[in-house]
Amino acid sequence: MTLFLLRRLAVALLVALTVLTLSFMLTRLSGDLAISIAGPNASQEDVELIRRAYGLDRPLIVQYFDWIGRAVLGDFGTSYFFRERVADLIGQRLPITITLGLVGLAIALAVAIPLGIAAAVREGTWVDRTGMLVALVGQAMPSFWLGLLLMIVLGLQLQLLPISGTGSWQHYVMPGIVLAFSAIPALMRLTRSGMVEALSSDYIRTARAKGLTRFSILAKHALRNAAIPVVSIAAVQLGFMLGGSIVIETVFALHGVGFLAWESISKNDFPVVQAVVLVLALIYIALTLLADLLNAVLDPRLRTA
Repeated sequence: MTLFLLRRLAVALLVALTVLTLSFMLTRLSGDLAISIAGPNASQEDVELIRRAYGLDRPLIVQYFDWIGRAVLGDFGTSYFFRERVADLIGQRLPITITLGLVGLAIALAVAIPLGIAAAVREGTWVDRTGMLVALVGQAMPSFWLGLLLMIVLGLQLQLLPISGTGSWQHYVMPGIVLAFSAIPALMRLTRSGMVEALSSDYIRTARAKGLTRFSILAKHALRNAAIPVVSIAAVQLGFMLGGSIVIETVFALHGVGFLAWESISKNDFPVVQAVVLVLALIYIALTLLADLLNAVLDPRLRTA
C-alpha cells in the first residue's frame, strides 16, 4: 500500500508542476501583459512604467521561477483590479464553490446510483429505457438553459427557492441541481454497467444459492464491486463541477471562484486568472488521488497494479 501511495503521489506532483508551467505560459502567450494592464489608450511611458512595476521587464525564465517559488508558498501576488492579495480573494470565494460542488455531487449520486441499480436489475425493460433516456437528456441539455428554466419555474412562478445569492442552504439547491444534471448521465451509466456485470458473476449466483436476501446481494456484494469505477468518476465529476462552475455561478450570481475567474478574465487580471487555474487544478489532482486510494481500499488488487 505504501508503494502504491508513493507512486500516486509522484504522478500527482508531476501533474501539479505541469499545471504550474502551463498556467504561467498561457497568460504570457496571450500577448503583452503590460499593455493589457495599462489599457488600449495608455501611452508608451505608462506601459513601460507598469512593465517595471510588475517585474514584466525581467527575463521570462526569471519570472517563471519567481512565480513557482511564490506559488509553492501560497503567494500568488496582488490582484491588478481588486488591489488585494490573490490568496485572500480565493480564500474568500473558494468555500462557496466547494459547497456548490458538494451539493451538486450529492444530488447527482442520490439520483444516479438508484437509477443505475434499477436499470441493471430491470435490464431491457421500460425502467432501463427510462434511465437511459434521462442520461441522454442530461448529457444534451445546456446547463445555462436549465438554470434559467429553474429560475423561472421554481423561483419566479412557484416561489419555492431563491434565484440568486448565498444567504442560506436554499440558495444552493437550484445551482446544485443544474450541476448535478450534467454529472448524472456518466454516474448512472457506470453504475448500470457495473451492476449488470456484477449480477452476472459467479459469486452472485453462489450468493443466491446460499439463500441470501435480494437486498443483501445487491447492497453488500454487487454494489461494492460496481462502485469502484463510480468512485473514480465521482471524483472526476466533482473536479469538473468546481472547474465548470463559472457558468452556473454567473447565472445564479454566486460569488465563488468561478465568478471571480469570469471577473478577472474580463478585467485582464492575470494574477487572479493564473491562481484560479492552479488552485482548481490542484483540487482536481487531490480528488483523483483520493479516488485512487479509495479504490485501492475497495479492491486490494489495485495496490499491486
